[in-house]
Amino acid sequence: MSATKKRTRESVTIEFPDNAVLSGLSGPHQKHFVRLEQKLGVRVAMRGNLVSIEGPSRARAANVLRALYARIEAGEAVGAAELEAELRIAGEADSGVAAALGTPAIKTWAARTTRARSQAQGAYLDLMRTHPLVFGVGPAGTGKTYLAAAFGAHLLYERRVERLILSRPALEAGERLGFLPGDLKEKIDPYLRPLYDALFEVIGDSALKLMEQGVIEVAPLAFMRGRTLSHAFVILDEAQNCTAPQMKMFLTRLGEDSRMVVTGDPSQSDLPGGHPEGLDQALRILGDIEGAAVARFSEKDVVRHALVTRIVAAYNASDNARVAKARAARKDES
Repeated sequence: MSATKKRTRESVTIEFPDNAVLSGLSGPHQKHFVRLEQKLGVRVAMRGNLVSIEGPSRARAANVLRALYARIEAGEAVGAAELEAELRIAGEADSGVAAALGTPAIKTWAARTTRARSQAQGAYLDLMRTHPLVFGVGPAGTGKTYLAAAFGAHLLYERRVERLILSRPALEAGERLGFLPGDLKEKIDPYLRPLYDALFEVIGDSALKLMEQGVIEVAPLAFMRGRTLSHAFVILDEAQNCTAPQMKMFLTRLGEDSRMVVTGDPSQSDLPGGHPEGLDQALRILGDIEGAAVARFSEKDVVRHALVTRIVAAYNASDNARVAKARAARKDES
């Protein structure tokens, strides 16, 4: 049941049908309302099943509360992250960016759902629905791997694919780890841990059973050679660490009724020279072919801790200044 609202000249009042939902909407000690007031400069008050909002941004605040209410009615848990996501989406919609509010939640397992937390994430999910090959490119913290794993789990849950396969290059991130102890699995597991983390977050403990059954497979890129991956959803993570031959090898594993997502951050390549050669070549050659699509993220799409957004922006500004300085020096020399 949707909420109704009554407007005055300076405020908007939303009437919510279910009082039981309001405690979740306001959050513990009404911290969601407090955060809304801080972010949008509004004043929020609740009386019974009525929530009144005063301030210039009252319409945006009302949209955020209605979206959160709809989530709770659908059985979703609403916390600080969900509030920040709706604030971001409402802000982007107000700035003229195509809205992602229509992007539905995807069910990843029995009691788990995932939905876009930004306009770019909504577009990314839409591309995964419509294209068999999608590249997700952008900085850390934008949800590239998490959403790919969530969408793969969604297809698996709906029995639209038979397997979920996640892979990444086993390349050290600027460190020399030497000879790790243990058997082969124990040696490669540290490289694959981010993929395990994503799986357990979107599926939960069921991921263990599915891995034991072979329904979910997490493996280094080198293990993909010579295989044909049919009836599967396949993810290649950290693609900026692929050489050109490795990328071609992986992309040509795509089999019948399969889909593939390739994620990477070109600014964090651990290849010699720091150049993401395999990813760059694939984007250049395949970006416009039928069946392939590219979702690009920027620092504005970071959905981790707010400080991560500022960290990424600071590094980007530093890199841009360094490039501009190098260009100016070359111009002076010529």
